[in-house]
Amino acid sequence: MTKSLTSPTQARYGMIEGQIRPNNVQDRRVIDAMASVRREKFVPKPLQGVAYLDEDLKIADGRYMMEPMIFAKMLSAVQIKEDEHVLDIACASGYSSAVFSILAESVVSLEEDEELAKTATKTLAEEGYNNVAVVTGDMTKGLEKQGPFDLIFTGGSTDQISDNILKQLSENGRLICILNENGFGRAVLMTYKNNIRSKKILFDAAVPTLKAFEIKPKFSF
Repeated sequence: MTKSLTSPTQARYGMIEGQIRPNNVQDRRVIDAMASVRREKFVPKPLQGVAYLDEDLKIADGRYMMEPMIFAKMLSAVQIKEDEHVLDIACASGYSSAVFSILAESVVSLEEDEELAKTATKTLAEEGYNNVAVVTGDMTKGLEKQGPFDLIFTGGSTDQISDNILKQLSENGRLICILNENGFGRAVLMTYKNNIRSKKILFDAAVPTLKAFEIKPKFSF
């Protein structure tokens, strides 16, 4: 675990040099974006001193800010272009959306928790990320009317991704998430073309599961 540093600037530097670069993230745009976003502004005040730890941070009941290294590797894998339109599902406090706003042309952030959505909207505006729109709604349905999207991202691990969400991708769009399969979490890159979904496993990753995307156990009597 990386120790918290007193200066946020030093902490961001430590995150880049101690967590992200050593894990084979060399994408300059991703590194610069994560180095510029003030992560401490997107966590509750009691957690600001540990905002850059190499672990998932609990920011609300059942909701976490993803570990920096995992997030950076996912960003690097999708190679976001400057003219792309992004859907950030489960944006929580808005940190991921802030990073996407630097990398892409526009971001729509979908959050089901009204308080988190309000916090994200406020913080993103205060920090100057003006190409992000936060929407409160059912995260499992996506935002068809706001699409199509060049990239869809989910801010936590999921047990399933519906075709309904995949259909919201643009012609060459892709979805990246942490998918739970057989008890293991893996970062996967997904596409959906001609009613056919494809999946590419990128790397193993364990992050907290989003309750909205859990598969409920079936009981038989």
